[in-house]
Amino acid sequence: MIKIAGIVLIILGAFALVYQEFSYKETKQDAQIGSLTIQHKETETVPLPPIVGGVFIAAGIAALFLGGRKA
Repeated sequence: MIKIAGIVLIILGAFALVYQEFSYKETKQDAQIGSLTIQHKETETVPLPPIVGGVFIAAGIAALFLGGRKA
């Protein structure tokens, strides 16, 4: 199980290094009068510093090594 978590962390770290940000859309309600609603969609962008990818990759490598040990 720890090896799988390590592989997932390495993959997430690689994606964080390559893309360095992710975006999502959020629908916000501006006004509501009776059954009439006025809405708009906003795109939010979240930056990911490269250190996040490096930490994920390092944690994944550590998990692979620790998962390979036999107690």
